[in-house]
Amino acid sequence: MAPGTFWNPDIECMPRTEIGQLQLERLQATVNRAYRNVAFYRQRFEQLGFTPEDIQSLQDLQRLPLTEKDDLRAGYPYGMFAVPLREVVRIHMSSGTTGHPSVVGYTANDLVHQTDLVARNLTAAGITKEDVVQVFFGYGLFTAGFGYHYGTEALGASVIPVSHGDTPRQVEVMRDFRTTVIIGTPHYALRIAATMEQMGLDPNELSLRIGLFGGEAWDETVRQEIESRLFITASDVYGLAEIGGPGVSFECEQRAGLHIAEDQFLVEVIDPDTGEPLDLGQEGELVFTTLNKEAFPLLRYRSGDLSSLDTEPCTCGRTHARMSRVSRHTDNRIVVRGINIFPGQVEGVLAEIDGLGKEYQLVLDRTTALERLEVHVELSPDSTPDQMRRLVEIEEETQQKLQEILSLAVEVKLVEPGSIPHDADRLRIVDK
Repeated sequence: MAPGTFWNPDIECMPRTEIGQLQLERLQATVNRAYRNVAFYRQRFEQLGFTPEDIQSLQDLQRLPLTEKDDLRAGYPYGMFAVPLREVVRIHMSSGTTGHPSVVGYTANDLVHQTDLVARNLTAAGITKEDVVQVFFGYGLFTAGFGYHYGTEALGASVIPVSHGDTPRQVEVMRDFRTTVIIGTPHYALRIAATMEQMGLDPNELSLRIGLFGGEAWDETVRQEIESRLFITASDVYGLAEIGGPGVSFECEQRAGLHIAEDQFLVEVIDPDTGEPLDLGQEGELVFTTLNKEAFPLLRYRSGDLSSLDTEPCTCGRTHARMSRVSRHTDNRIVVRGINIFPGQVEGVLAEIDGLGKEYQLVLDRTTALERLEVHVELSPDSTPDQMRRLVEIEEETQQKLQEILSLAVEVKLVEPGSIPHDADRLRIVDK
């Protein structure tokens, strides 16, 4: 391969037997850390009569129960931290099904590892220090924006932290600053393409050459559309806030699956219904165990994402396992502009507003460049005359509260009682 293809070739091209030995050593250290410092894991171990010394092989990990999203929520905010708060230098969060989100902490070393993983990702995609990288992931409590920002700086490329929103301005920055790489969600890339077309701007007038896209499931059809409209090479990236943010896996220039950073994560694929391990090549739910996290170690964490694994070396020279693109999710979430939305979050808001019924639908429109989410809500059959006169106020109140909880602008439509199906097969989510 050409020089610069690898950020850390000693790790990325390590023989698989050595990868396994490194994973076992780091797994034993992680299990010890979790047992000593996280009450949740210590209680689980004691209930099972299991001790850290019982981890003698990678397969022994499967004797432990799975960690669920609800376990993280129950530990809100700092119950799952394995270090004192004075050692946590950054705090992020991920959205939850309802109620409290999952709060994730990072030590200084954790951030060094995250930055290294993102630099690997960028290098594998063909990005170098000569590039100008425009990040339109959000900079805030979610992890992706900051992760790609610092990874780009470590690589030595120029980073433009535009974040999301103000799409015409995004296009102007790409043109004026001669941006060569864009990073964000695939559907926002399509919005950028549509805005360029509205502005009468030819992609040939830009310097764009590469795009890295993640935060939501997308397929080859979307990839081809992005590439044809922006004249770039579009690569898939995968991250999970709970286990470390961006850089968990990524496509190389071969684009034959996403390389998992197996020195940092031990990955299993399980049957989502039974929890039983599946063989290589079988599609199931990805389960991650962190191998180097200090502040927030997780053991057998259920991602809710469906994929399969391949451990054959890639033609690029990397030896770490590859995962197929995430095809769908096991839970009932939808992803809108990179943000996880759970029906339970919506239900919690609707229950607090007088005049609304219990039936609702989430209508996601992906047919436009900018994904739109509408929430259709039945009025309560017991609505008072005063509430009926205040329909606009109720609609605005509902919209405002949903936006606060979801961190996403939505449109609310109030509908008559009985207009949404009430049977057991009703569709809570309508995805156009």
